[in-house]
Amino acid sequence: MSYSKFSYFLSLIAFSTLFGCDTNETLLLSEKSIIYCSEGAPESFNPQLVTSGTTIDATSNQLYNRLIEFDPNDNSIIPAIAKSWHVTRDGKMVTFYLRKDVNFHQTAYFIPTRALNADDVLFSFNRMLDPVNEYHEVSGGKYPFFQNAQLDDLIESVEKINDHTVRFKLSQPDSSFLANIGGNSAVILSKEYSEHLIELNAMQEIDMFPIGTGPFKFKQYSSGAFIRFEPHSKYWQEQSQLKQLVYDITPRDTGRLTKLLAGECDVIAYPIAHEKIKQHPGLALESVTSFNVGYFGFNTTKPPFDNPLVRKAISYAINKQAILETVYTGQADIANGLIPNSSWAYDDTIESQEYSISKAQSLLAQAGYPDGFVMDLWAMPVQRAYNPDAVTMAKLIQADLQKISIKVDIVSDYEWSTFLRKISEGEHQSVLLGWSADHPDPDNFFSTLLSCVSSVTGSNRTFWCNQDFDQLIQSALQTDNINSRKALYSKALKLINEEVPLIPIAHSKRYQARANSVNGKLLRSIGGIDFNGVTKN
Repeated sequence: MSYSKFSYFLSLIAFSTLFGCDTNETLLLSEKSIIYCSEGAPESFNPQLVTSGTTIDATSNQLYNRLIEFDPNDNSIIPAIAKSWHVTRDGKMVTFYLRKDVNFHQTAYFIPTRALNADDVLFSFNRMLDPVNEYHEVSGGKYPFFQNAQLDDLIESVEKINDHTVRFKLSQPDSSFLANIGGNSAVILSKEYSEHLIELNAMQEIDMFPIGTGPFKFKQYSSGAFIRFEPHSKYWQEQSQLKQLVYDITPRDTGRLTKLLAGECDVIAYPIAHEKIKQHPGLALESVTSFNVGYFGFNTTKPPFDNPLVRKAISYAINKQAILETVYTGQADIANGLIPNSSWAYDDTIESQEYSISKAQSLLAQAGYPDGFVMDLWAMPVQRAYNPDAVTMAKLIQADLQKISIKVDIVSDYEWSTFLRKISEGEHQSVLLGWSADHPDPDNFFSTLLSCVSSVTGSNRTFWCNQDFDQLIQSALQTDNINSRKALYSKALKLINEEVPLIPIAHSKRYQARANSVNGKLLRSIGGIDFNGVTKN
């Protein structure tokens, strides 16, 4: 079957799915379905390829599993596809022992003939780690999470010991390795499916028509409108009681709230009007303290932001308290640094930047801009926990910087995936963005947001590359001593404060609203939303 015929076949599946239900079946689906109003469309259906929270929410926990994962109660590492593991004394070999009863999804476009085994684990990691792997360049050849964590340098090989035993050989001990393997992007794909797509000459479909082992399987996607999932009937844990799970893509926060109040959505992302929701007898508002940071970042490769004095001057001019009260309505903490105070790497000796217009003007004059300049500020077009209203934040910053004669042009008219692509290519001068951690190890903030490697892979939107900073975070990974790591991270945090590639604004809670008919724990402090085990009365 050619690629064009394959795509046509998939479109027929989507059409029949959408219009093939009679009235009774539709009613049953309504009663046993959950409709989740999400804030944006995923960039891909493979979380190996991107780090955006919108994509992670739609894919990582719903479609896939990892070797290990994090306990939602205390974020400790627990078994998943791997029932157990062993780390050698020198920390350079990690062996995972796989379960034998993990089945891949059966869909209209693929029927597996076997359960998961070691070949699938090797394929999933070697696709990302091996440049000559036949799938490495499919969908662009970028695997930002793994490249940011430099796992391609750390992992020397992934070996199959037998059908259900896999061994990772590392170039050196790394204190964050297990945390990275449990992260959102470390999902296991099907080797058999990859071979099937090679036969069809349709390799790129592996990332848009997914096959995983997670609690739900992909059914249908209407671009920018909705995603339809069905329960995985052979899931290795308890099967979902839902008939289907639908992501209704609704970018506007007012639109999501309207749909919730009208009963058109069962759960909504990033709700507004918290008090109204609390007072509604049929709704519930819930929150979780997230590992995140919202920040104002500078493209340090573009003048005038290649000058640290300019960046420092602007940091003095930003009124964080006003932003906290207006944008986060008090439901966040001012960010003194990159790391939230719930992390063991938090340094309470680092104080938030003073708000001082006079100091900002003095530094700006010292940098050679006594009369200010014109700049652009890109504001996210979607709501995220770390920044619930980037456009309003941009307007507040615009007013702040006008006080030191800097004119700010706000850029906010791009669709989310286009926005991310353009800033990863460095089209911006400055940007309002943020980060929600994939795992609790603090390296997930440092390496992902500000390392030299991440400036190449695209998640370092400041393009700041400082060798001293990189050496500090690499040294921190080479020891298991928490006190030593904390001391190194403290130096890294102080270096960020000196160089100001970005201004941390806030660490916020993540909220969601749901109908009272929806039961179960959906939100996680790390890893986004998870519908596994969620039911509807």
